[in-house]
Amino acid sequence: MTVRYFAAAADAAGREEETIALEQPTVSALRTELAHRYGEPMERVMRSGSFLVDAVVSRDPSQTIVKTVDVLPPFAGG
Repeated sequence: MTVRYFAAAADAAGREEETIALEQPTVSALRTELAHRYGEPMERVMRSGSFLVDAVVSRDPSQTIVKTVDVLPPFAGG
């Protein structure tokens, strides 16, 4: 799958995009992999950020990722 990082997530990963192969391509498995790869900085982003799975916001850890996931930090605004 293609994983794209934005703002603080890109800072935590040290890149804007990468390809990750997971045995079980779910949001939960991706969260575990990203925490393993990038540690506490990425864990902070994932705690309050969100995932855009195949162009749809997902908060379901069992959501299967078909092609792409965007890791988005929390956004301020009004």
